[in-house]
This record gives sequence, C-alpha cells and structure tokens, in this order.
Amino acid sequence: MEATIISWMFNEGDMVKEDDSVVEIATDKVDSDVPTPVSGKIVKILKQKDEVAKIGEAIAIMEVAGAGETVAEQPQEPKSHNEVKTEIPAPTQEDIKELEKPLAAAATQEFSGDLYLSPLVKNIAQQENISETELKSIKGSGLEGRITKEDILVYVSNRSATPQAVAAPAPTPQAVVSAPVAQSAPVSAPVQIGEGDEIIQMDRVRKIIADAMVNSKRTSPHVTSFIETDVTNVVKWRTKHKDIFEKREGEKLTYMPIFVKAIVKAIQDFPLINVSVDGDKIIKKKNINIGMATALPDGNLIVPVIKNADQLSLSGLAKAINDLAYRARNKKLRPEDTQGATYTISNVGGFGNLMGTPIIPQPQVAILAVGAIVKKPAVLETKDGDVIAIRNLMFMSHSYDHRVVDGSLGGMFLKHVHDYLQNWDLNTEI
Repeated sequence: MEATIISWMFNEGDMVKEDDSVVEIATDKVDSDVPTPVSGKIVKILKQKDEVAKIGEAIAIMEVAGAGETVAEQPQEPKSHNEVKTEIPAPTQEDIKELEKPLAAAATQEFSGDLYLSPLVKNIAQQENISETELKSIKGSGLEGRITKEDILVYVSNRSATPQAVAAPAPTPQAVVSAPVAQSAPVSAPVQIGEGDEIIQMDRVRKIIADAMVNSKRTSPHVTSFIETDVTNVVKWRTKHKDIFEKREGEKLTYMPIFVKAIVKAIQDFPLINVSVDGDKIIKKKNINIGMATALPDGNLIVPVIKNADQLSLSGLAKAINDLAYRARNKKLRPEDTQGATYTISNVGGFGNLMGTPIIPQPQVAILAVGAIVKKPAVLETKDGDVIAIRNLMFMSHSYDHRVVDGSLGGMFLKHVHDYLQNWDLNTEI
C-alpha cells in the first residue's frame, strides 16, 4: 500500500534512460529498485529520502521526449532531438505546485528528536497538521509505547469527529496548572543502562517485525496445539532419494517440501484454515499460498511465499523452496515474492529447537512450527504385541486465531498433518 524512499540514484536535472534504476524503495516486506519505464529528464523530485509514498502517488516529475504526441497515419521523417524538445511544453509552476501539495503540507511541520516517529506516522502527522504536543498525548500501542499507524489514524478520526472549541486567550504563567495525564495503555518501565552495556539501534526491518508481532498478538487471540509425530518413514524416504535428486536436478532435497505437501493436503481437508478475517467477515481463500519463514544472515526474518503450492509436485516444491530461500538470503526477492500468503510454516528445528509457539502473520489465521527431528525410543504396536524401537520423532506446534478457529478445527488440522507425515508412503515418486 505504501513505500518509503531509501535513496535517489539521480538528481534533479539528470537525464535517465529507459529501465535505469532511479530510486530505491522499502516496503514492509522487501527493498527494491524502481526503474523508469521511459527515457527523459528528472525535472523535480517530490518525495525525498525517508518520506512515504502511497500507491499511485507521484514521487517525481519527468520531462519525456515525445510525450502526448499522437502517432501519425503516414510515415514521416524522424525529427531531430532539438525539434522534438522544443515541442514539449515544460511543466508550469501550477503543475509543480499541484503535485507538490502533500510535500508542501509536510514541510510545514517539524518534530524534535524527543519523540520517536516512524516515517509513516510522521507523514500522517504532518499532513493532518498534528503538533508534537498532540502526539505526546497519544498513548502508543507499539513497542515501548511507540505510536503506530493504527494509533494515529484513530486519533485523527476522533479529532475530526470532535467539534473544535474556540481558542481562548493564553493564560498567564501564574494561571497554568499541570494536570496528570490519564494512562490509557501500559507504558514500558524505563530501562536501566549499566556500565559497559551496548546500545544497538533497531534497523528498519527489525522495527517492522517488532510492530507486526505486537500487532498480531493484539489482533488475534492465539491458541497453540502440540503433537509429536513419528517421521521415520519421511527420514528413510529422503535418505533414499536426496542423492538421486541432487544429481538429477542439481539441487538439495530438504524436508521442507514434504512438510509443505502435508500442509497442503490438510488445508484441502479443512479449507477454513485457509482464510482471513475482515471485520466480521471471513474471507475463504481460493488459492493455497504457503509462506515460509526464513532467517536472514543479519538476524532478521522474512517470509517468501510459495504461490499455488497445491499445484506443484514434490520436485516443483523443492525447486520453488530452494529458489526462494536462496534469493531471500541474498536480498534478491521481488516485492511480489513476499505477498499473498494464506498459511505459513516455520522450521524452528533448523536451530535445534524441539518446538515453539509461533506468532500468526496477519491477516492469516494460523501458522505451523516444526521442531527438530530426534531419535528416541518409542512404543510400536505390532501383530505380535507392543515393542520398543528407535524412531525419528518430531514435535509440531500449531498456533491459530481463536476468533475464527476453534480447538476442534485447529486440532483436527494438526492431526491430519501428523497423519500424512507419519504414514508417508515410501514409494512416493519424486
């Protein structure tokens, strides 16, 4: 819905060629370069570094040779550059002022460094002409009491609905009495910094993750169900096929495509897990797009999406997963690679953890965490009686939104994933 300008690669007055990357932007998912679709001259930059632009909002004015000309029916001699240039009307001051309106409004409001504001919140405050004093009166629901987008939009809505009183004369200093401010939300206790402590400023991605996690816990009442699964057949099958697959395809065969396959089958059994919530409406998704939580080298997290996972074979899933994981870790994901997930899986076992309680990525309603595969003694039922054998066991934890997913649905879904993995067919083709 919006993007933050990270940097411009050209200045006003520079000439650019078609497909030149002119600006780097950051969304809540991924950073990317934006190329120009045409050649021309950058007349004016409307959105500066750290400013936020909405979809469809102008960020720069370009002078494009031949813009607005109609195609002649009869072939004509090509015109020289100078001839074409003289036919292009330069943008008038009125044109520039019209496009600069949001920027001009924003430039009238400055904030001190005493109050942390994200670029988006600052942009809204500037456009709505909200003073720093007003901002300090808003009780933020974000990390450490920070003001989130939702907080300031609620404030703007209430502010516009409340009749503005006629301004009274400023009281004399003797008449000013400070009243205690009502606390509408808990405020984090101040952190005591000791000698030798290191202060690490959160980067932009970590701030986004922090806000998203807090928002999810505030939005969805989380319930987590657990199950232990015997994945011995899965381990045997992968051991048998991994070398053959790597030799044939030139790629690794991990456990993830098997887990995704089981999740897809369970979603087909219980399609009400594959939904989103919009107010009092439940949106049942047609496509099954599986998000795959991926740890990045810098310690942050991103969730690339396997689109239409139900239409991919095991081999296709393996290739899609390897491709997304590689591009995620090398910062080569496109914005569309992180959009549209309807259900998410997180492999906490990759860090040696037995289980976890994952947080739901909004607006999805469920997420599955798979733990480490560990050899343990287990009781097996045979025709000759119960025996104890060494098996490969794995915990799975399923967090779901209790507004729309009850324990029966969340539990049965998890049991079906368990059954598909525990009864994995050793003759499955790859």
